[in-house]
Amino acid sequence: MMIMMISLTQAQKFAFVDTDYILENIPDYQAAQKELDQLSVKWQNQIEAKYAEIDKLYKTYQAEQVLMTEDMKRKKEDEIIKKEKEAKDYQKSKFGVEGELYKRRQELVKPIQDDIYNAIKEVATTGRYAIIFDKSTQSNVLYANSTYDKSDDILKKLGYEVGSD
Repeated sequence: MMIMMISLTQAQKFAFVDTDYILENIPDYQAAQKELDQLSVKWQNQIEAKYAEIDKLYKTYQAEQVLMTEDMKRKKEDEIIKKEKEAKDYQKSKFGVEGELYKRRQELVKPIQDDIYNAIKEVATTGRYAIIFDKSTQSNVLYANSTYDKSDDILKKLGYEVGSD
C-alpha cells in the first residue's frame, strides 16, 4: 500500500524593525537614558572620591608608619581596610547586578520596551508576518531591504510622529 505525502507550503512573510531607531524616536526613552546617565556619573564620582580618600589615607599611613606603634599601625590598617570595603559595597549597591542603577533602568526603560514588544506583536499579527527580525546594532542581520522595515509602523502604533528621511 502506498502512502502519499502531501506537502503544503505557504509563503512566509518576514519583516524587520530597528529597535535602536525606534528608541531614538521615543522622547520618554531619551529622557530615561539621560536620567540613568546622570545617576551613573554622579555615583561614579562619589565612588572615585571614596577611593581618593582611601589612597590619601594609605599614603599618609606609608609616610608615618615608621613613627607608629604596632597597635597604631593595626588601627590605621583596619581603618583603610574598612574604608575599602565600604567603597566596594557602595559601588556594588549602585552598579551591581541588583544595584540601584539596574533597578532604576527597570523602572524607566522596561515599560517602554514592553510597549515596543506589544506594538511589534500587533504589527506582526495584523500583517500576518511569520517573523520580525531586529536589525539594531546588536543583531546578526547583515542586509535588509528597507521595503520590509516596519520600524515606522511600530512608532506610529505607539503614537509617535515619524520623521521623513
